[in-house]
Amino acid sequence: MLSAKSLFQEILDNDESYRLFCSIAASGESQGGWENARIAALVPESERALAPKIARHGADEDKHGRIFNALMKKRGLEPVEVPPDTDYTMLLERHGIGLAHDKLKGDQPLTVRDIVTYLAHSRVTEQRASEQMDLLRKHFADHPDIGRAVRMISADEDNHLAYCHEELLRFAHAGHGRAIQRALRECALAEIRVYRDVSLAVMAHMGRLLGWSRARAAVLAAGIHAVYAYERAAGWRRMVTLNMPELRGALNGPATTAPEFA
Repeated sequence: MLSAKSLFQEILDNDESYRLFCSIAASGESQGGWENARIAALVPESERALAPKIARHGADEDKHGRIFNALMKKRGLEPVEVPPDTDYTMLLERHGIGLAHDKLKGDQPLTVRDIVTYLAHSRVTEQRASEQMDLLRKHFADHPDIGRAVRMISADEDNHLAYCHEELLRFAHAGHGRAIQRALRECALAEIRVYRDVSLAVMAHMGRLLGWSRARAAVLAAGIHAVYAYERAAGWRRMVTLNMPELRGALNGPATTAPEFA
């Protein structure tokens, strides 16, 4: 029976597919770490109190990248080059979602509107990350090789999502509500398209590594298209709602360190 658990177990059991999975994950997390670090450095003076939280967000993402690299090293594997069609963060930037890297590479302070754009982008992408890690935690929280990493990363992603909700609500109460809703809707609709395209690309690469039949590849592709159809019709709305989280100040304090996996 084809299920999310059996699919990931197959990827986990094969060195080449596992290496590709971890390489893609490590690259995306490391990119997120860099982006947040640059945003923290460029926060406008009026929002300097937010800088430590953004820096903590970036430190967490960078830690996740190190964790995925450590998981590969534990199996004696080296990272592989990430195929461009599986690069989620790069493709989002190409669609104009989030803050452009050219802006982040400069020294000009960001505006409050830029910070709102960053938080809206993060609220959408952290929703996806939180859901994906929750699925892995459901099936692999007790796995001897990846369980500890899955639990740690999942908890961090939940904290990131809570932080985005709290900070966006603060900006909404300060008069930025309409801009936030526009940014959230634009980002959500773009993200679901990018996520569909990346999912199709990842499954195509995995299928070649694992020798999947055309029939199996077609079933998986149909499932991805079905998810997109649902998200395009209504599912995207879960990415644009804002609710005060139970956990307040989720990114207060320093980031936790990455565990050893040797």
